[in-house]
Amino acid sequence: MPPDPAPAAARRAVSPLDHRIEAVTGHDVDTLWAYRDRGVLDAPHARLVDRHRELASAQTSVIFYRTLLHRLASGEFPVDNALLERIDRTVDQLEEAATAHDSAARRVLAALEPIEATAQREPPDGHDRLSAADQAALLSIAGGARVHAHLLTGRMSVPTASGTRIPYAHLQRLEAAGLVSRDVSHPVEAGQPVTLTEPGRSALASSRRHRPATAPAAPRPGTWPTSPTRPHR
Repeated sequence: MPPDPAPAAARRAVSPLDHRIEAVTGHDVDTLWAYRDRGVLDAPHARLVDRHRELASAQTSVIFYRTLLHRLASGEFPVDNALLERIDRTVDQLEEAATAHDSAARRVLAALEPIEATAQREPPDGHDRLSAADQAALLSIAGGARVHAHLLTGRMSVPTASGTRIPYAHLQRLEAAGLVSRDVSHPVEAGQPVTLTEPGRSALASSRRHRPATAPAAPRPGTWPTSPTRPHR
């Protein structure tokens, strides 16, 4: 028999909590992961994404050992002591992976439920929601931005790392709203870094939270069942 394989890196595993996460944040999970990497999310949403990544990793392990167990029992290999030992070992590994998955799911729920409770308390027609222009500007600033003054004309500009330019008047409105701040310790001629404040991160994270909810989708291939049945020995 071939040696025991190790779980290989694969595409992100889908979990049954993905729909709840997407419904309360207004973003798909892949977008949330990208926002986390860019430092856009506020602390509660960043914690949620970190816990979800742990869940996705645990889900991958469950799928791997479940698939391996199916292969071992498929008739591909002769039934001998080596196969029986291999099946016994894989059942143990699957049970350990399932336990880790359940623990990870509980940690995701612990991070998700306060966000859901906050969303339910917020009025659906709140007037403090970001406009599309403000959301785009904050996303650009999150990737890196500086305020520059032209050496000759003194005209102010706000170029971003993404290649876009934010009108200076727009930046001033975001500053007045407390959504961004600039580091005035740098001379404006050399460029003053602009960053999101914690209120700015929170506003960006909740900017699409109130989109109409959709009905839960049918389970996708590879998802973990709601009440998993573990292998018994």
